[in-house]
Amino acid sequence: MTSLTISLYLYNVADDGRWKDTFLHRYEVYLPLVIQFFFGGLTSAFVIYFSRSVSLSRTMSFFCILIVLLFANEFLKKRISNKYLQFGLYFFVSFTFFTFIVPVMVKEVNPQVYVISGLISLLFTLSFIIFIYRISPSTRGEIGLGKMVALVLGIYATINVFYYFKLIPPVPLALQNGIIASNVEVIDNTYHVTYRSDDWYILWRDHKLKFPYKRGASVYAFTSVFAPTQIEQEIYHRWQWYNNELDDWELVDTIGYKIIGGRDDGFRGYTYKKNILPGLWEVVVSTKEGMVLGIIEFEVVNESINDFVIKEF
Repeated sequence: MTSLTISLYLYNVADDGRWKDTFLHRYEVYLPLVIQFFFGGLTSAFVIYFSRSVSLSRTMSFFCILIVLLFANEFLKKRISNKYLQFGLYFFVSFTFFTFIVPVMVKEVNPQVYVISGLISLLFTLSFIIFIYRISPSTRGEIGLGKMVALVLGIYATINVFYYFKLIPPVPLALQNGIIASNVEVIDNTYHVTYRSDDWYILWRDHKLKFPYKRGASVYAFTSVFAPTQIEQEIYHRWQWYNNELDDWELVDTIGYKIIGGRDDGFRGYTYKKNILPGLWEVVVSTKEGMVLGIIEFEVVNESINDFVIKEF
Protein backbone atom coordinates (compact mmCIF):
# COMPACT_ATOMS: atom_id res chain seq x y z
CA MET A 1 0.00 0.00 0.00
CA THR A 2 2.90 2.32 0.77
CA SER A 3 4.52 1.57 -2.59
CA LEU A 4 1.26 2.31 -4.41
CA THR A 5 0.92 5.64 -2.58
CA ILE A 6 4.47 6.67 -3.43
CA SER A 7 3.99 5.67 -7.08
CA LEU A 8 0.81 7.75 -7.35
CA TYR A 9 2.59 10.72 -5.82
CA LEU A 10 5.51 10.45 -8.25
CA TYR A 11 3.18 10.11 -11.22
CA ASN A 12 0.83 12.95 -10.34
CA VAL A 13 3.55 15.56 -9.87
CA ALA A 14 5.57 14.42 -12.90
CA ASP A 15 3.50 16.60 -15.26
CA ASP A 16 4.60 19.65 -13.27
CA GLY A 17 8.23 19.00 -14.16
CA ARG A 18 9.02 18.03 -10.58
CA TRP A 19 11.49 15.33 -11.67
CA LYS A 20 13.03 17.18 -14.64
CA ASP A 21 16.82 17.29 -13.89
CA THR A 22 16.65 14.31 -11.52
CA PHE A 23 17.39 10.64 -12.09
CA LEU A 24 13.63 9.95 -11.86
CA HIS A 25 12.97 11.84 -15.11
CA ARG A 26 14.10 8.96 -17.31
CA TYR A 27 11.78 6.58 -15.48
CA GLU A 28 8.60 8.71 -15.59
CA VAL A 29 7.31 6.80 -18.59
CA TYR A 30 7.23 3.60 -16.52
CA LEU A 31 5.18 5.00 -13.65
CA PRO A 32 1.80 3.95 -15.14
CA LEU A 33 3.07 0.37 -15.31
CA VAL A 34 4.31 0.57 -11.72
CA ILE A 35 0.92 1.85 -10.54
CA GLN A 36 -0.83 -0.86 -12.53
CA PHE A 37 1.45 -3.47 -10.96
CA PHE A 38 0.70 -2.40 -7.39
CA PHE A 39 -3.04 -2.10 -8.05
CA GLY A 40 -3.00 -5.60 -9.51
CA GLY A 41 -0.88 -7.02 -6.70
CA LEU A 42 -3.15 -5.74 -3.94
CA THR A 43 -6.36 -6.70 -5.75
CA SER A 44 -5.14 -10.22 -6.55
CA ALA A 45 -4.08 -10.69 -2.92
CA PHE A 46 -7.60 -9.79 -1.76
CA VAL A 47 -9.16 -12.11 -4.38
CA ILE A 48 -6.98 -15.03 -3.28
CA TYR A 49 -7.77 -14.43 0.38
CA PHE A 50 -11.54 -14.17 -0.09
CA SER A 51 -11.57 -17.21 -2.38
CA ARG A 52 -10.39 -19.33 0.56
CA SER A 53 -13.94 -19.35 1.87
CA VAL A 54 -15.88 -22.50 1.13
CA SER A 55 -19.06 -20.67 0.12
CA LEU A 56 -19.01 -17.03 -0.85
CA SER A 57 -22.82 -16.97 -0.59
CA ARG A 58 -24.02 -13.45 0.21
CA THR A 59 -20.56 -11.97 -0.21
CA MET A 60 -20.44 -13.04 -3.87
CA SER A 61 -21.27 -9.51 -5.06
CA PHE A 62 -18.28 -7.99 -3.24
CA PHE A 63 -16.05 -10.81 -4.48
CA CYS A 64 -17.24 -10.18 -8.06
CA ILE A 65 -16.27 -6.51 -7.72
CA LEU A 66 -12.74 -7.59 -6.77
CA ILE A 67 -12.63 -9.98 -9.74
CA VAL A 68 -13.77 -7.22 -12.12
CA LEU A 69 -11.14 -4.84 -10.73
CA LEU A 70 -8.48 -7.52 -11.06
CA PHE A 71 -9.18 -8.06 -14.76
CA ALA A 72 -9.92 -4.39 -15.47
CA ASN A 73 -6.50 -3.54 -14.08
CA GLU A 74 -4.95 -5.30 -17.07
CA PHE A 75 -6.44 -2.61 -19.32
CA LEU A 76 -5.80 0.28 -16.96
CA LYS A 77 -2.57 1.61 -18.45
CA LYS A 78 -4.22 3.78 -21.13
CA ARG A 79 -6.70 5.26 -18.65
CA ILE A 80 -4.46 5.68 -15.62
CA SER A 81 -4.05 9.37 -16.48
CA ASN A 82 -7.71 9.86 -15.50
CA LYS A 83 -7.27 11.11 -11.96
CA TYR A 84 -10.86 10.39 -10.96
CA LEU A 85 -10.29 6.75 -11.89
CA GLN A 86 -6.90 6.75 -10.16
CA PHE A 87 -8.08 8.01 -6.81
CA GLY A 88 -11.40 6.16 -6.94
CA LEU A 89 -9.58 2.83 -7.30
CA TYR A 90 -7.01 3.94 -4.76
CA PHE A 91 -9.68 4.57 -2.15
CA PHE A 92 -11.41 1.24 -2.79
CA VAL A 93 -8.13 -0.66 -2.46
CA SER A 94 -7.18 1.43 0.59
CA PHE A 95 -10.52 0.72 2.26
CA THR A 96 -10.15 -3.02 1.69
CA PHE A 97 -6.56 -2.93 2.95
CA PHE A 98 -7.34 -1.10 6.19
CA THR A 99 -10.41 -3.23 6.99
CA PHE A 100 -8.04 -6.19 6.81
CA ILE A 101 -4.98 -4.85 8.59
CA VAL A 102 -6.60 -2.91 11.47
CA PRO A 103 -8.40 -5.98 12.93
CA VAL A 104 -5.10 -7.85 12.75
CA MET A 105 -3.36 -5.06 14.68
CA VAL A 106 -6.02 -4.66 17.39
CA LYS A 107 -6.79 -8.40 17.44
CA GLU A 108 -10.55 -7.88 17.24
CA VAL A 109 -13.21 -8.29 14.57
CA ASN A 110 -16.42 -6.37 15.19
CA PRO A 111 -18.49 -3.50 13.74
CA GLN A 112 -16.65 -0.89 15.80
CA VAL A 113 -13.28 -1.96 14.41
CA TYR A 114 -14.76 -1.97 10.90
CA VAL A 115 -16.03 1.60 11.29
CA ILE A 116 -12.64 2.75 12.61
CA SER A 117 -10.88 1.02 9.70
CA GLY A 118 -13.14 2.72 7.18
CA LEU A 119 -12.66 6.14 8.73
CA ILE A 120 -8.88 5.72 8.77
CA SER A 121 -8.98 4.82 5.08
CA LEU A 122 -11.27 7.76 4.28
CA LEU A 123 -9.14 10.31 6.14
CA PHE A 124 -5.93 8.88 4.72
CA THR A 125 -7.22 9.00 1.13
CA LEU A 126 -8.74 12.48 1.39
CA SER A 127 -5.56 13.83 2.99
CA PHE A 128 -3.50 12.33 0.18
CA ILE A 129 -5.78 13.77 -2.52
CA ILE A 130 -5.76 17.25 -0.95
CA PHE A 131 -1.97 17.09 -0.61
CA ILE A 132 -1.55 16.25 -4.31
CA TYR A 133 -4.11 18.89 -5.28
CA ARG A 134 -2.26 21.64 -3.41
CA ILE A 135 1.25 20.90 -4.66
CA SER A 136 0.39 19.98 -8.27
CA PRO A 137 -0.84 22.73 -10.64
CA SER A 138 -1.53 20.13 -13.35
CA THR A 139 -3.80 18.21 -10.97
CA ARG A 140 -5.71 21.38 -10.11
CA GLY A 141 -6.23 21.92 -13.82
CA GLU A 142 -7.60 18.42 -14.41
CA ILE A 143 -9.96 17.83 -11.49
CA GLY A 144 -12.38 19.65 -9.27
CA LEU A 145 -11.58 19.00 -5.63
CA GLY A 146 -15.24 19.01 -4.64
CA LYS A 147 -16.10 16.51 -7.36
CA MET A 148 -13.23 14.25 -6.31
CA VAL A 149 -14.23 14.36 -2.64
CA ALA A 150 -17.83 13.59 -3.63
CA LEU A 151 -16.62 10.55 -5.61
CA VAL A 152 -14.66 9.20 -2.64
CA LEU A 153 -17.56 9.80 -0.26
CA GLY A 154 -19.88 8.04 -2.72
CA ILE A 155 -17.63 4.97 -2.77
CA TYR A 156 -17.41 5.10 1.03
CA ALA A 157 -21.21 5.21 1.35
CA THR A 158 -21.64 2.35 -1.15
CA ILE A 159 -19.22 0.09 0.72
CA ASN A 160 -20.98 0.82 3.99
CA VAL A 161 -24.33 -0.08 2.42
CA PHE A 162 -22.77 -3.41 1.43
CA TYR A 163 -21.58 -3.87 5.01
CA TYR A 164 -24.98 -2.97 6.48
CA PHE A 165 -26.66 -5.66 4.39
CA LYS A 166 -23.88 -8.13 5.30
CA LEU A 167 -22.60 -8.39 1.73
CA ILE A 168 -18.96 -7.94 2.77
CA PRO A 169 -17.07 -10.89 4.30
CA PRO A 170 -15.81 -10.42 7.88
CA VAL A 171 -12.16 -9.97 7.02
CA PRO A 172 -9.64 -11.09 8.14
CA LEU A 173 -11.63 -14.25 8.97
CA ALA A 174 -12.00 -16.86 6.22
CA LEU A 175 -13.85 -20.18 6.11
CA GLN A 176 -11.40 -22.75 4.76
CA ASN A 177 -13.39 -25.97 5.18
CA GLY A 178 -17.08 -26.68 5.63
CA ILE A 179 -18.17 -30.32 5.60
CA ILE A 180 -21.36 -32.16 6.49
CA ALA A 181 -20.32 -35.44 8.11
CA SER A 182 -21.75 -38.52 9.77
CA ASN A 183 -19.13 -38.45 12.52
CA VAL A 184 -16.33 -36.26 13.87
CA GLU A 185 -13.81 -37.72 16.30
CA VAL A 186 -10.87 -35.93 17.90
CA ILE A 187 -7.81 -38.10 18.52
CA ASP A 188 -4.52 -36.52 19.68
CA ASN A 189 -5.65 -33.09 18.50
CA THR A 190 -6.45 -34.46 15.05
CA TYR A 191 -10.01 -34.28 13.75
CA HIS A 192 -11.15 -37.47 11.99
CA VAL A 193 -14.11 -36.51 9.81
CA THR A 194 -16.32 -39.19 8.25
CA TYR A 195 -18.24 -37.92 5.24
CA ARG A 196 -19.25 -38.57 1.62
CA SER A 197 -16.51 -37.09 -0.53
CA ASP A 198 -17.72 -35.35 -3.68
CA ASP A 199 -16.29 -35.92 -7.16
CA TRP A 200 -12.82 -34.56 -7.85
CA TYR A 201 -14.05 -31.95 -10.33
CA ILE A 202 -16.34 -30.32 -7.73
CA LEU A 203 -13.80 -27.77 -6.54
CA TRP A 204 -16.10 -25.60 -4.42
CA ARG A 205 -17.37 -28.31 -2.05
CA ASP A 206 -15.87 -31.32 -0.24
CA HIS A 207 -19.00 -33.31 0.62
CA LYS A 208 -21.80 -34.64 -1.56
CA LEU A 209 -25.07 -32.76 -1.28
CA LYS A 210 -27.19 -35.82 -0.49
CA PHE A 211 -26.75 -37.02 3.08
CA PRO A 212 -28.18 -40.48 3.89
CA TYR A 213 -29.76 -40.32 7.32
CA LYS A 214 -30.98 -42.98 9.73
CA ARG A 215 -33.38 -42.14 12.52
CA GLY A 216 -31.56 -41.40 15.79
CA ALA A 217 -28.21 -40.73 14.14
CA SER A 218 -26.32 -37.43 14.27
CA VAL A 219 -25.42 -35.02 11.51
CA TYR A 220 -22.20 -33.04 12.01
CA ALA A 221 -21.15 -29.69 10.55
CA PHE A 222 -17.35 -29.48 10.62
CA THR A 223 -15.63 -26.18 9.86
CA SER A 224 -12.15 -24.73 9.95
CA VAL A 225 -11.92 -20.95 10.11
CA PHE A 226 -8.69 -19.10 9.43
CA ALA A 227 -7.89 -16.11 11.62
CA PRO A 228 -4.59 -14.26 12.15
CA THR A 229 -2.58 -14.89 15.30
CA GLN A 230 -4.19 -14.00 18.67
CA ILE A 231 -7.54 -13.00 17.20
CA GLU A 232 -10.36 -14.50 19.28
CA GLN A 233 -13.83 -14.63 17.83
CA GLU A 234 -17.15 -16.36 18.45
CA ILE A 235 -18.35 -18.40 15.48
CA TYR A 236 -21.92 -19.61 15.12
CA HIS A 237 -23.52 -22.44 13.15
CA ARG A 238 -27.12 -21.59 12.28
CA TRP A 239 -28.90 -24.80 11.29
CA GLN A 240 -31.74 -24.01 8.91
CA TRP A 241 -34.31 -26.31 7.29
CA TYR A 242 -36.23 -25.40 4.17
CA ASN A 243 -39.96 -25.44 4.93
CA ASN A 244 -41.75 -26.24 1.67
CA GLU A 245 -45.11 -25.14 3.05
CA LEU A 246 -43.80 -21.70 3.98
CA ASP A 247 -41.45 -21.62 0.99
CA ASP A 248 -38.74 -20.24 3.25
CA TRP A 249 -35.84 -21.23 5.48
CA GLU A 250 -36.73 -22.04 9.08
CA LEU A 251 -34.11 -21.56 11.81
CA VAL A 252 -33.85 -24.78 13.82
CA ASP A 253 -30.89 -24.11 16.10
CA THR A 254 -27.95 -21.77 16.65
CA ILE A 255 -24.81 -23.22 18.20
CA GLY A 256 -21.63 -21.25 18.80
CA TYR A 257 -18.04 -21.74 19.89
CA LYS A 258 -14.93 -19.59 20.25
CA ILE A 259 -12.01 -19.73 17.84
CA ILE A 260 -8.43 -18.60 18.38
CA GLY A 261 -6.37 -17.51 15.39
CA GLY A 262 -2.87 -18.50 14.44
CA ARG A 263 -3.28 -21.96 12.90
CA ASP A 264 -2.38 -22.01 9.19
CA ASP A 265 -5.10 -24.52 8.32
CA GLY A 266 -7.72 -22.74 10.38
CA PHE A 267 -9.25 -23.27 13.81
CA ARG A 268 -11.30 -26.47 13.72
CA GLY A 269 -14.67 -26.97 15.31
CA TYR A 270 -17.98 -28.72 14.82
CA THR A 271 -21.61 -28.80 15.87
CA TYR A 272 -24.16 -31.55 15.41
CA LYS A 273 -27.88 -32.24 15.39
CA LYS A 274 -29.99 -35.34 16.04
CA ASN A 275 -33.44 -36.35 14.82
CA ILE A 276 -33.49 -33.98 11.89
CA LEU A 277 -36.17 -33.81 9.22
CA PRO A 278 -35.63 -34.91 5.62
CA GLY A 279 -35.26 -32.22 2.99
CA LEU A 280 -32.98 -29.30 2.19
CA TRP A 281 -30.72 -27.96 4.93
CA GLU A 282 -28.05 -25.33 5.27
CA VAL A 283 -25.61 -24.43 8.01
CA VAL A 284 -24.85 -20.71 7.95
CA VAL A 285 -21.40 -20.06 9.42
CA SER A 286 -21.31 -16.52 10.79
CA THR A 287 -19.88 -14.21 13.42
CA LYS A 288 -21.74 -13.01 16.50
CA GLU A 289 -22.78 -9.90 14.56
CA GLY A 290 -24.26 -12.02 11.76
CA MET A 291 -21.50 -11.51 9.17
CA VAL A 292 -21.55 -14.61 6.98
CA LEU A 293 -18.33 -16.54 6.38
CA GLY A 294 -20.04 -19.23 4.33
CA ILE A 295 -23.06 -21.48 3.88
CA ILE A 296 -22.82 -25.28 3.92
CA GLU A 297 -25.68 -26.85 1.98
CA PHE A 298 -26.93 -30.43 2.05
CA GLU A 299 -30.05 -32.55 1.57
CA VAL A 300 -31.17 -35.18 4.07
CA VAL A 301 -32.49 -38.28 2.28
CA ASN A 302 -33.85 -41.58 3.58
CA GLU A 303 -31.54 -43.77 1.56
CA SER A 304 -29.04 -46.47 2.41
CA ILE A 305 -25.69 -45.31 1.04
CA ASN A 306 -22.34 -46.43 2.37
CA ASP A 307 -19.60 -44.58 0.51
CA PHE A 308 -18.19 -42.63 3.43
CA VAL A 309 -14.51 -41.79 3.75
CA ILE A 310 -12.47 -40.58 6.72
CA LYS A 311 -10.24 -37.55 6.37
CA GLU A 312 -7.92 -36.06 8.95
CA PHE A 313 -7.81 -32.32 9.68
